[in-house]
Amino acid sequence: MKKVVETIAAQELMINEEIRDKEVRLIDENGEQLGVVKIDHAMRIAEEHDLDLVKIVPNAVPPVCKIMDYGKYRFEQSKREKEQRKNQTVIETKEIRLSATIDTHDMEVKAKACQQFLKSGNKVKVSIRFRGRQAAHGDVGLDVMNAFYEMVQEFAVIDRPAKQEGRNMFMMLNPKPAGK
Repeated sequence: MKKVVETIAAQELMINEEIRDKEVRLIDENGEQLGVVKIDHAMRIAEEHDLDLVKIVPNAVPPVCKIMDYGKYRFEQSKREKEQRKNQTVIETKEIRLSATIDTHDMEVKAKACQQFLKSGNKVKVSIRFRGRQAAHGDVGLDVMNAFYEMVQEFAVIDRPAKQEGRNMFMMLNPKPAGK
């Protein structure tokens, strides 16, 4: 199921003749309140200034309308939203899988991969899957997790410490903040 996100630029505000209320609270183009006025008087003021009457707060009693250039307003809103989307960063969760019997060199290779993930700003989920009788020896897995963290600790902060859940052990690492 897709979630529909409606942006401000896509919102359709009522303008000019679409406004059917008898009275509105009017704000002029400079942001000054002109008080509660009849709709035909508000329309006349907007036409005199060669601007649009836009209903900006439809649920208020009486509704709030503003005199503005609606096309310019929509353009500025879409430009602002585009800028926000550009500055937005998506943080992914990457996973590193270890085993309770991992060799030192193999763990160093996985630690390098983990460091790369952390440098690029991603969270890392470190997991160990216990096989057979290994599940009874959670302390061995905990030692592996601690040794792994020591290899990456200059780039990582523990978000969730290592915890065994059934046949699995998990630990969540976040990238270290830039100032530290």
